[in-house]
Amino acid sequence: MTPKELLYIEDALGHTQFLMTQCNQAINQLTDPTLKQQVQQLVNSNQKLFTQFYGLV
Repeated sequence: MTPKELLYIEDALGHTQFLMTQCNQAINQLTDPTLKQQVQQLVNSNQKLFTQFYGLV
């Protein structure tokens, strides 16, 4: 893997972590159970994505 490809993966990991952090903060602030569930699904999707990117390294 080239250094440029590694930088891309590192960037993608950082973005994915940021999205999970933002979603978790939103979950803590939301009161609507339906919205909380939808945001939790986003967290789960981003966690899977993070794992896939991390597996490339």
